[in-house]
Amino acid sequence: MKAFLILEDGNVFAGTSIGSTKEVISEIVFNTSMTGYLEVLTDPSYAGQAVVMTYPLIGNYGITPDMESGKPWPDGYIVRELSRMPSNFRCEGTIQDFLTKHDIPGIAGIDTRALTKILREKGTMNGMITTNENYNIEEIIPKLKAYTTGNVVDKVTCDKPRVLKGTGKKVALLDFGAKNNIAQSLNKRGCEVTIYPAHTKAEEILASNPDGIMLSNGPGDPKECQDIIQEIKKLYDSNTPIFAICLGHQLMALATGADTHKMKYGHRGGNHPVKDLATNRVYISSQNHGYVVDTDTLDPKIAKPAFVNVNDGTNEGLEYVGKNIFTVQFHPEACPGPQDSSYLFDRFIDMMS
Repeated sequence: MKAFLILEDGNVFAGTSIGSTKEVISEIVFNTSMTGYLEVLTDPSYAGQAVVMTYPLIGNYGITPDMESGKPWPDGYIVRELSRMPSNFRCEGTIQDFLTKHDIPGIAGIDTRALTKILREKGTMNGMITTNENYNIEEIIPKLKAYTTGNVVDKVTCDKPRVLKGTGKKVALLDFGAKNNIAQSLNKRGCEVTIYPAHTKAEEILASNPDGIMLSNGPGDPKECQDIIQEIKKLYDSNTPIFAICLGHQLMALATGADTHKMKYGHRGGNHPVKDLATNRVYISSQNHGYVVDTDTLDPKIAKPAFVNVNDGTNEGLEYVGKNIFTVQFHPEACPGPQDSSYLFDRFIDMMS
């Protein structure tokens, strides 16, 4: 069956429908990872977005147990070529069936290189995936321009607290769309991790006397999370050790008076170099974000830059002055090859000691 990707600038790509045949409007973003497509599909940070995979062949090893949450989150999936006959001893099915099961539309057979160049040159934009060959582009464009992702944190957070038992430090993890491996990275280091819904009050978290608090990754514009930002300010004032990742990093910056802005096309991939400003050492990191902290708006008495992106100089982490708090924009729980930055979890545990 034919499918079409219609961009808000009027560009149209024709390909083959994969997964669900429902029509969807979403923000179109690209990911440069060569592998790890299942981790991408099940990362809650992609809620409200349709993902273009820049690597030309996707699905070689099918669907395996390597999922970052219980289900896939993107609104749509866009690939150059889909492997329909995966081969791997852990394979439990195909991407095609996985997308169909979870009612996610996709499109294959389009020029993803040309699409990515448009998104890089013009910036991230909205688009529609449709199987309707009689679409009216003049009616669709205004709808695309009007679309916003909104507050998608509410869509991805857990409904109630749950505990991963451990014999070490007690960590409270605020779930804004947390990937599974964040809690697992702490748990395998002995920590007892209590995962809380995004809108949990600071008083409830602090009443449990955690040794440390983690603020997770998540989707959308951090400025949509105003009530969460107010609670994070209370956590900041508590002097409890805090480690924040991605959206959590942005929310902590907003809670302490700094600002954020949307990037032209964001960082999404498994090979982004970041430099530790204290040591000048460069780490290869996994990233997935479309917003960034404005370092020009930082109060130097509150926070200072700790990591910087080697490619474009944007902020990748903050160290908070006089506090046991540090935050990073990248994903130290991910494994984009060498587990370069996983040591940050050990640093967090040391901070709680």
